[in-house]
Amino acid sequence: MTREATDEIRARIDLVDLIGAHVRLTKAGRSFKGLCPFHEEKTPSFHVNPERGMWHCFGCGEHGDCFTFLMRLETLSFPEALQRLADKAGVTLERRGRGPSRDQRDEMLSALASAARFYGECLQKSERAGQYVRKRAIDAETASKFGLGFAPEGWDNLAGFFAREKVDLGAAEKAGLVSRRRDGGYYDRFRNRLMFPVTDASDRVVGFGVRERGTECPKYLNSPETPLFIKGRELYGLFQARHAIREAEMVIVVEGYMDAVALAQQGVESVSYTHLRAHETPEHLVCRLLLEKKKTNI
Repeated sequence: MTREATDEIRARIDLVDLIGAHVRLTKAGRSFKGLCPFHEEKTPSFHVNPERGMWHCFGCGEHGDCFTFLMRLETLSFPEALQRLADKAGVTLERRGRGPSRDQRDEMLSALASAARFYGECLQKSERAGQYVRKRAIDAETASKFGLGFAPEGWDNLAGFFAREKVDLGAAEKAGLVSRRRDGGYYDRFRNRLMFPVTDASDRVVGFGVRERGTECPKYLNSPETPLFIKGRELYGLFQARHAIREAEMVIVVEGYMDAVALAQQGVESVSYTHLRAHETPEHLVCRLLLEKKKTNI
């Protein structure tokens, strides 16, 4: 990624249009103004200057350009905001190393989104899985908010769904959803499991947390690490909790997926869950998260 590409994205993005999707702006001379989205106020002190491509709040002092606005609003890292705005502006970013191309990433994300939809529909259809969720005192609204799903028994339910929906099975394999048979076909990686979609800061499904619903072993499984999903980096429930975290200026890290869902249902919304690394204590985890997420303003 070059400086020229960043400048081109900044030049192509209509800052008033970008911010206006989140803030009600009114014309004020050569600028626009509105209520700041980053602190509570009754009198508009948030100004957008489209000529300079900059915004500034005279109330809280926050300021920046299109990148910093998106990073601050949606708790994104700079690379994440860069990719989002590049897509919006129609700019192709050059990638270094052997990572997947943009088209490959899009295919993997599409497969993951389709899987989340499939698992969600299966949860609604399965009486036994539904009973388990209700037994854990999770209501339908919360299950829908977090996208809970169910991987049914059988070896090719998801693979068959992908074939019918013309989802790229190669991309689904790279995303950790199916595995290849010796004969060249594919079979489902997860079966008879409760599924927790793990999303990135842009609410795109990048992997799954997986839990048995009875006495199956092992109790917990998860998507394998992929170019989209690195277990020690993703925070489950971050997208749902981002506004509560910002308002509370704190985040509560819990032990498991169901803990985060259950607490959110009870109104404790600034909750997230992540994987402990080998030999890592909860105290070390908190310190690591503070360092890693400082750039996203959490």
